[in-house]
Amino acid sequence: MGRKKILILGPAWPYRGGLAAYNERLAEELQKDADVEIWTFTLQYPKFIFPGKSQYATEAAPPHLHITRRINSINPLNWLKVGRQIRKMKPDLIIAKYWLPLMGPALGSLLRLGKRGNTKVLSILDNVVPHEKRPGDVAFTKYFLKPVDAFIAMSQSVLDDLKVFEPSKPVSLIPHPIYDNYGTPIPKAVAKAILNLDENKKYILFFGFIRQYKGLDLLMQAMADERMKKLDVHLVVAGEFYEDATPYNELLAKLQLGDRILMHTDFIANDAVKNYFCAADLVVQPYKSATQSGISQIAYHFEKPMVVTRVGGLIEMVPDNVVGFQCEPDPADIAAAIEKYYLENREADMTAAVHVEKQKYSWDRLAKEILRLTGL
Repeated sequence: MGRKKILILGPAWPYRGGLAAYNERLAEELQKDADVEIWTFTLQYPKFIFPGKSQYATEAAPPHLHITRRINSINPLNWLKVGRQIRKMKPDLIIAKYWLPLMGPALGSLLRLGKRGNTKVLSILDNVVPHEKRPGDVAFTKYFLKPVDAFIAMSQSVLDDLKVFEPSKPVSLIPHPIYDNYGTPIPKAVAKAILNLDENKKYILFFGFIRQYKGLDLLMQAMADERMKKLDVHLVVAGEFYEDATPYNELLAKLQLGDRILMHTDFIANDAVKNYFCAADLVVQPYKSATQSGISQIAYHFEKPMVVTRVGGLIEMVPDNVVGFQCEPDPADIAAAIEKYYLENREADMTAAVHVEKQKYSWDRLAKEILRLTGL
């Protein structure tokens, strides 16, 4: 028998962000045992609904991957054309990530049109029920899920949501693998120098797109806590606004924290990610709701302890008092967790624990489970 043929549908270069990085890293892993192609978008999000400044990467295309732009997310005529192309290709397996009901009609149609003969379909679920509700969510989600043969859920909360829609299809819970594609760690002093940070000050990091559910406002309020002022902790916010920045700027002015909160709110290119993580003592995820987070998996790669709120899958990823602290999505509780980290001098032992814990989050494990679930 020849090598199996796998087609991944979804974000990839020239699109940027965690979804593209995930699909590219998965393709790299699957290529060890199969011939893999990624078909990505000619149009991913219409401009009027895209909240960021740009959808496109500044880096060159990843080497050794076969990526083709074919899919228009809002054009049914395109779906018919691409669906026929998939049928002609005759892949053994189609993999489609699902993160947003808006993508349900396009991807659901491609799966229906592309399946033929022995083709299996697997979906890796970031969310089933989105953080931010919109009309049509349930109908679009049902439409997408129906042609899928098997699922990978990355957190227990997503698996539970899936069971409401698809109670009997095969599913495995495999946590988000480590993002190991952002380069090797560099010394903290070097990273601070690159970012023009004071070598002698304490820095915590909020990283990623800024959206209401991610709780940056809670963390900013925590920074105004007297305990944070006493410790002279500084917060670096590194990520692009995916909503109106005005409430955050007003909160910053109201709390008078301009000297202790540094706002780096442009998109952080892949080759700069290491600077922010390596400069930080602690990565803080003050989310109000969550399923899982790729930010935790970047922190694991750079071996950084974390403070996370007790929501969704975050508590599954960050064992309390081992690789970090769990807390409530409340400014006072967030401040208490950060204070505890510094007062108890936990950096050394938690960093060592992160090094051990991260071994379970391998891409090899995910790839093997995909092949097992689909019988390849």
